Amino acid sequence: MLWSRIKMVVHPRTKFFRWTLTPCPSVWRWIVVALLVVSFGWVGGVSAADTRGMVSSGHPLATAAGLDVLKSGGNAIDAAVAVGLTLGVVDVCNSGIGGGCLMLIHLANGKLVAIDGRETAPAAATRDMFIRDGRAVPALSQTGALASGVPGELAAFEYAAKRFGKKQWRELVQPAADLAEQGFALQRGYAARLQAEAADLAQFEASRAVFFREGRPLRGGEILRQPDLAATYRAIAEQGSRWFYRGPFARAAEQWMRDNGGLLTAADFAKYRCRIREPIITTYRGYTIISFPPPSSGGVHVAQMLNILEHFDLKALDEATRVHVLTEAMKLAFADRAHWLGDPAFARVPRGLVSKSYAATLAGRIRLDRATEVPTHGLPPNWRRDVFKKHTTHFSVADADNNWVACTATVNTSFGSKVVIPGTGVVLNNEMDDFSAQPGVANYFGLVGAEANAIAPGKRPLSSMSPTLVLRDGQPILSLGAAGGPKIITAVLLELVCLLDLGFSPEAALAAPRFHHQWSPAELMFERQLPEPLQAALIERGHRLRPLSSGSVSHLVARSADGRSFVGAADPRSGGQATGW
Repeated sequence: MLWSRIKMVVHPRTKFFRWTLTPCPSVWRWIVVALLVVSFGWVGGVSAADTRGMVSSGHPLATAAGLDVLKSGGNAIDAAVAVGLTLGVVDVCNSGIGGGCLMLIHLANGKLVAIDGRETAPAAATRDMFIRDGRAVPALSQTGALASGVPGELAAFEYAAKRFGKKQWRELVQPAADLAEQGFALQRGYAARLQAEAADLAQFEASRAVFFREGRPLRGGEILRQPDLAATYRAIAEQGSRWFYRGPFARAAEQWMRDNGGLLTAADFAKYRCRIREPIITTYRGYTIISFPPPSSGGVHVAQMLNILEHFDLKALDEATRVHVLTEAMKLAFADRAHWLGDPAFARVPRGLVSKSYAATLAGRIRLDRATEVPTHGLPPNWRRDVFKKHTTHFSVADADNNWVACTATVNTSFGSKVVIPGTGVVLNNEMDDFSAQPGVANYFGLVGAEANAIAPGKRPLSSMSPTLVLRDGQPILSLGAAGGPKIITAVLLELVCLLDLGFSPEAALAAPRFHHQWSPAELMFERQLPEPLQAALIERGHRLRPLSSGSVSHLVARSADGRSFVGAADPRSGGQATGW
């Protein structure tokens, strides 16, 4: 397979990104709140420390799979691939080989690699394919045959393993195949997700065959066995990704799409390539921040917001002012996201978005005493409110040789398009909803986009995934990321602030209450009930508040303060696990 390498350069005249192909009132209050959450919390966060390697993921079986790979001689890249493939068995409501991923790697030799496994639109896709009678129809881009792009996760995993891993490909895939065959007990969260999506899943015969028993969705504690997915994994173990992209799976997908009014073809699968991107590199208070470039918006805007926040002493601010300043930075970044961001092969993404000088200009617009209105870049104020749910998954891995991985994977919303391709067990994504189906109109997550993210054949939809690495004195000390749609970006930002500004431990940083503002809708969303004095202070500054039942889910690996071991933490909002060796 021919793999294209893409390098980011800046056009000397236009200064736009171009891609070229080449062969709390006090800190103590926050800490107390975080410790209380862990002590009495939602599910109970998991943290661990060890010296030879660390894995943190959204499911104990996936974490165990990664740790087994490390113990048997694999490196962090091998382990990350094993984690991702296992999550595609035990957590398919969030990710799987029918979806995509963004993988950020720091190699033992210091080299940085960003692997773009984002999905692509079918060749037959058109800009207005979801418009009916002049309006976008969200159901068409979220459920069923038109909702899916060409999956990229498998191509990215295979590329990472074969280029940078130590284990044989078969060794990484086979254990996940065995797990799919043997089955596993459903966690309560998975079963709840299944129940919530049951009506849509029930529309498709192959989906019912996998996730239903006696006409109803599986319940927590029941065993989910996936023999078709096991057979798919075994074929991939023996034949590699060509079985998926150029063989039986591609043909099966084309046949189902043809029978059900979809656009994906075997030719679309055959054309797919993951891309190697040039990471975004910025600095923050002496640390080096490595993040993912477009078509991820996460890396651009995490860097942009950190650049803005450097102009404020966050640790010295009272709690209400700190939350206010962070919120204002979020609004400024998300306004830029709506207008500028898209696939860099199709849209001109200004390099200046991550410049220190631009951030200084934006920081100067933030007033400490009140919220300010952020210009719309000419977009119509047309948005709709959606229920914010957690989707996607993130996992982090590090080994003693200084290989570090931050990987975020997704099928977009829960169970993606809800379509299982018959005979394969593979759930297809609904990433077509991440395009701007009608510029100026919100998608599932309430995000507004412009022409930069309009649908086009072969184009990659804009993503909020934000896998991030942090270096100190040139050495990696942190791998993190999150799940949760647009809340991914703000979760990563808040965790970095907790860790780098406020001195939180990894587990306290993950447990700390999160808040989110994405410019449109004009609401400051927050987890649980904020103390009334804090609410009053924010309302007085002009913020409109809205509670969230739960924010994003995050998993991280950090180097210990003395540099001698690893510390892992799993988000207390989910049933994940961090385990070291």
